[in-house]
Amino acid sequence: MARPRRIIDCGDFVLRSWRGQRDFASAFKLIEESLDHLRPWEPWVDGHSEEHTRDLLARFESKWAAGEVYNYAIAKADTPIGMCQAALGPEPQGRRIGYWLHPAATGQGIATRATAALIAEMFTLPDVDYLEIAHDLANASSAAIPRRLGFTEIRREPAMPPVAPSGEGIEAIWRLNRPTPPADDTGNA
Repeated sequence: MARPRRIIDCGDFVLRSWRGQRDFASAFKLIEESLDHLRPWEPWVDGHSEEHTRDLLARFESKWAAGEVYNYAIAKADTPIGMCQAALGPEPQGRRIGYWLHPAATGQGIATRATAALIAEMFTLPDVDYLEIAHDLANASSAAIPRRLGFTEIRREPAMPPVAPSGEGIEAIWRLNRPTPPADDTGNA
C-alpha cells in the first residue's frame, strides 16, 4: 500500500507525522493552549487529559501503520502549531480531511496552505480519487478553506453525536475530485 510522505515542506512550516510519545509534551501543550479556541467546535476537548493525549498519539501511530488515518503536526521550527489529517472517507477511494490551529496561528493562511499541501500529497496516492471536508454549518472559518481550495459543497446532513457545542448540528460536506491529467498534443490523456 502506498503511503504519504511523513514530512511535507510548506516553506515556513512543515507537516510532519506525529512521533509517538516523543511528541507527548508538545502535543499536550498545543491542545492545552487551544482548549478555549477548540471547545465550540470540537466536542472531544472535554476529555482532554495527559492520558487522552498519550492514547491519541498511540492511535496516530497505529492508524498510520494501518493506512486508516494520516495525522500530521503542523510545525514551525519543530514546534507544533496545529494538526491536520486525512482519514478514510465514506467510500474506499476517498479521504476526509480535518484541520485545526493554535489560536496564535490563525488568520495567517496557515490552515489553507497546510490543507493545500495535504491535498497535493493525498492525490499522489493511487487509491485516492476524491477528498472531502466536513464542518458544522455554523463554523465559518472552517467553511472558508474548502471554498478557497476549489471544493464543491455536495450535501448537508445531520452531524454525528456528539454535536459541537456552538454548532447547528448540521454538517456541510465538501468534495474535491482528483484532477484529470491534461491531454497531450496527440489528444491522449
